[in-house]
Amino acid sequence: MKLQAAYPTPEHETAAQTITAFFTANYNIDAVLLVNSCARGKATRDSCLDIVVLANPASLQPQLAQLEADWARFEESDAAIKALKNVGKYSEVHLDFSDGVFAPPERDEAAGPDDFELWMGNYLAYSYPLWQGGDYWTRLKAQWLPYYDEALRSQRLNMVRHYCLNNLHHIPLYVERGLYFQSLDRLYNAYREFLQALFIARRTYPIAYNKWIREQVEEILELPALYSQLTHLFEIKRFESSEIAGKAGEVESLLEQYAPAPDTM
Repeated sequence: MKLQAAYPTPEHETAAQTITAFFTANYNIDAVLLVNSCARGKATRDSCLDIVVLANPASLQPQLAQLEADWARFEESDAAIKALKNVGKYSEVHLDFSDGVFAPPERDEAAGPDDFELWMGNYLAYSYPLWQGGDYWTRLKAQWLPYYDEALRSQRLNMVRHYCLNNLHHIPLYVERGLYFQSLDRLYNAYREFLQALFIARRTYPIAYNKWIREQVEEILELPALYSQLTHLFEIKRFESSEIAGKAGEVESLLEQYAPAPDTM
């Protein structure tokens, strides 16, 4: 994927330049990164401007509270940011601060996938540097790309498969009890966990588990046949029926086909 700053409107570009200048002139940071749709040439007039301010842990932690407070005031008062908000229906700035320390978070067994692989995907694999003040971002890329080590990958794949199957196997029990909305919730979380397992199995970082699915499955993973199988998983003709349990069986089949346990791959 060729990454570059591709702004849908002049207001998006001016806001990005203004934000970059604000942080680089006033704070000890390592990089300003353009992420998500503007970095991949997919943005529209209504798209957000997504930016990550990166600083190493020793630099970020002492100034984080000041950064957040100053950014809140700047976002509220800056003319370029106000102009961006007026150009599209949802064209606002989404800005995050990151210290580049990526570690698997604690996980709720029924809550769906965590963000571990998304961090490396969006901050390293699919981001575009608007400014670099050193080599920290480059060193992070060297550490985490093209993918993390095999021991962690095997551990993560087993863990994600466990949570995915746990969600799927609860669904028939909930259907029997007439808990159809809970069944749907479990199905959606299991579907997203399947996507997480799919990317781990193929040693590729994702962009998201709830959007850009066609782009990721067809273009990044090059699995067009799989995408056609995903599109009907939530087409349910009769909600209060066994259909959701049937869909759970379909997701489990896809999991075993495309992201089997590491010792069977």
